[in-house]
Amino acid sequence: MEQALQHDLIATNAGNLIFSDATHKILTTPHTEVVSNGIKTDVNAAGRINEEFDAFVVPLANAFRPSFQPMLDRLTRLISKLRIPVVVVGVGAQTGLGYNAARLKPMEQSVRAFVSAVLDRSASIGVRGEFTEKYLRDMGFKDVEVIGCPSMFMHGKELVVRKRVDELTRDSRIAINGSHDAVRKQGLDRVIRQTHARYPNLCYIGQNLSDAKQLHWRDLSDPNGQVTEMPTHPDHPMYGEDKARVYIDPVTWISDLSEYDYSFGSRIHGNIAALLAGTPATVLTGDSRTLELCRYFEIPHQRIDQLPEDLDPARLYEEADFGPLTRNHGERFDRFTGFLDKNGLENTFTHGDQGAAFDERMRSLTFPAGIRPWLGDDPASTAARLGYLFGRVGELTAENAKMKRELAKVKAATKQPGQSGQPSQSRTTVYRRARRVVGRALRPGR
Repeated sequence: MEQALQHDLIATNAGNLIFSDATHKILTTPHTEVVSNGIKTDVNAAGRINEEFDAFVVPLANAFRPSFQPMLDRLTRLISKLRIPVVVVGVGAQTGLGYNAARLKPMEQSVRAFVSAVLDRSASIGVRGEFTEKYLRDMGFKDVEVIGCPSMFMHGKELVVRKRVDELTRDSRIAINGSHDAVRKQGLDRVIRQTHARYPNLCYIGQNLSDAKQLHWRDLSDPNGQVTEMPTHPDHPMYGEDKARVYIDPVTWISDLSEYDYSFGSRIHGNIAALLAGTPATVLTGDSRTLELCRYFEIPHQRIDQLPEDLDPARLYEEADFGPLTRNHGERFDRFTGFLDKNGLENTFTHGDQGAAFDERMRSLTFPAGIRPWLGDDPASTAARLGYLFGRVGELTAENAKMKRELAKVKAATKQPGQSGQPSQSRTTVYRRARRVVGRALRPGR
């Protein structure tokens, strides 16, 4: 658990794990070995990728957004060096609910470069919904296909979602989710408070790395730590009632949600996890990325800016119709696999074992339970955390000692015989770089 948080194995948002796991499962066939290249994009890995692999597959989320531009540029540089096919299995643009692309104008050059690099190496690019399709077609790109998100096809052509109870009652188990922006700016804090007051078995499921660190360490160093209205914040009443979770693997996430009666909130993958578990869910759409996915997959949804002041999830549950979602899933699945075929990729449901080997492999592994609030009333939990910290202190002490020895060698090398000990200008630069390395090595131990 601690290692996962320290090294950010969820890539800042656990929702990334849902569509990446689904893609891995879908593409695993008797003739295909799927290998992950990790979370971070290593531009220098292009040579090895060209030599060892037959295709480079890129599952993405809302990559066309200003905050992702540096990462998108880095990915474009890598793709530009590849000589093998490159297939994007779902990418989205993010703007407001009005589908106004004006805020994306400053990064248009980056988007053009990325899409051009991909289409030079593939038959088409897969996008998540209607808005992203129009956004790219307005730029002049023709080979654009709406395929949704691979996460929805984790179980293949069949998707079973049924209401297990006629109506929600005070005793119903309900999961709620939401982003920090939705809580701070879109009124989700009010929805959480009202639902918490009505339903004793409510649980908030967060997704951010900062959420996980707040639950596990009570770490408020991230700017998100200022949002006290989030149930993952130690000052929130749901934290003290042990009614918040963050999952660092989709297996336990989906499994736990199968025990709930209903899920709702503004997190698209938080609710997709519920649907994959067969649990009814409603998305409170707060931007174009969630809206276009809900429209494409016909997931029950309500615009978050049009919710009543006194929202009761029982009404959302009553109004939710899962018929179109499940009835038309097969058609959407065929469209998705057709896209894979066009781009030369086999899938396990058509060319393999329906994902049986992948699922069996998952069942053979032990995954950590969802992260719970650290309430300090469990000696074993506290001892485990202290043990980890003690070990990290030892590791950092050893690393720091090694850095000091290397620094001493650098300082000795800068001195010339007969000089006063003042290094030359070029050697001063080396010395300063060594000092900054030591500073980075020490920083995680604070």
